[in-house]
Parts: sequence; structure tokens; C-alpha cells
Amino acid sequence: MTDMDWAAMADLLELEGDAHSPYVRQAFAELEHLEPKRVLDIGSGPGVAACRLAQVFPGAEVTAVDGTPELLARAEQRAERLGVRLRTQVAEFPEGLADLGPADLVWSGQVVHHVGDQQDALNRLAGLLDPGGVLAIVEGGLPARWLPRDLGFGRPGLQFRLDAAMDARFTEMRAELPGSKAVVEHWPALLRAAGLTDARSKTFLVDLPAPLEDGPRRLARRWLERHRDAFGDLLDAEDRETLDRLLEPGSPEGVDRREDLFLLTAKTVHFARRP
Repeated sequence: MTDMDWAAMADLLELEGDAHSPYVRQAFAELEHLEPKRVLDIGSGPGVAACRLAQVFPGAEVTAVDGTPELLARAEQRAERLGVRLRTQVAEFPEGLADLGPADLVWSGQVVHHVGDQQDALNRLAGLLDPGGVLAIVEGGLPARWLPRDLGFGRPGLQFRLDAAMDARFTEMRAELPGSKAVVEHWPALLRAAGLTDARSKTFLVDLPAPLEDGPRRLARRWLERHRDAFGDLLDAEDRETLDRLLEPGSPEGVDRREDLFLLTAKTVHFARRP
């Protein structure tokens, strides 16, 4: 996995999980016909999806798996608040997967791209499945949209330039991963190469119109702060000034109070089955 301080990102990850819950609910509706006895959420983070899995499959043993104990502690607290049964297990991805034991359903949200050899990671995930078991991974989709094209200050189209900067940094991240291998990211083909069948993809929308409620609004602030820190050097001075203006606490022009702030994004889930 990438050398990131995931524990420090706990608040951001939980805010994001809550804001993105519409796509998770839609994706799990594709799986409700299953009757799994054991379910694994690999790279569960603070357990937003794992707790939803426990709600969808109350008769199954659902385990949140992550390499960061602080995030699993959050998952346990969340499960207690929601009144669902959830186990947690510390395991590094993908090295620790072999110790998890088999499952009927494996879910992994936006984790595989953090590993240099993505095909190997998929092979290991597929290896967790019992015959007939289903793997569902989240990779790709559409970039998040928060802002109108013209903010009333700065150059219009800031969000598009943020997308380009994020894509450039993501490409750097992938190239710097240990054992990084270039691969055509045709996920159903990669799942078939891992020995799975019935591979298919489906994209689910997250559409939270303006004005945003408090949780997604706080996520917008954290998202823009992180982008400002992570690749502000890839933006010109005017765009950096625009970001700073958006992030000015309490400003009527900023993300804390703008009435035109929204969240529109889409996530693609790739499903496959072990024969």
C-alpha cells in the first residue's frame, strides 16, 4: 500500500463514506439476492460500508479488514452506534490477505489502485472466495463536482484544473509504488485474468444537490484543503488564491456558507464470481 498516514485521515474518510453512501446502497442492492455466510470488507477504513454490509446481511459474519488499527476502532464504534454485528481484523493489503480465510462475498472499495501490481492484488482477492463466491471492487467512476463553473471570482473552470492536477499526482503516485506495473485498467478483463467469471461493471450516482447539509459541506472543506496541500504546486497563483478564498473560514463566498455548493460524482463497481 502507499505510505500514507491513514489514521490522520480518519475524519475525512468517515465524512466521505457517509457522503458517498448513496452509491454504496445502490451497489449492495445488486448483491441482496446472495446469502453469504461470511463477508469481508477489505480496506474497510472506518467501517461505513462494512456496517452497511452487516445491515444488508444480518445473518452473515461480516468482518472489516484494514491495516490501520485506529480506523478499525472507528468501525467498531460505528457498529455499536448502529447496533449491528461486526468483526474487525488487522491485515495489510495485499500481503495479509492469505491469513483471512475464505468468504462468500468480498467487497473492496478504492483499495487496489494503491498497490503497484494491481493484477496480483486482484489474484489475491479472488483467492479469498469460496466456489460461487462474489468479489466486488470499486475502481474508477467520475471525479467529484462541488463547485459551479463560475464562482464569481477567479478564473472559471477551477474544478476542471483541480481534476487535471489530481490526475497528474495520481499518475506520479502509481509510478512510485513498489513493484509498480503498467496495466490496461479494463477491470472486468483483469477480474477474468484472476480466474473469475461473469465479470461486469456498473456505475452508481451520488447526487447531493445544493445547498449541502453539514456533513457533506464539511467534507467539501476537507477535500479542498487536502487538494490545496497535495497539489497546489501544480496550480497557478490565481487558482491558489481562489482556493484560499474558498477556504476562508466563515466567508459568505467560501465553502462554509455558499448556498450553491453541491456534490455530484459517480463510482464504478466491478463484480465477478468464482466458478
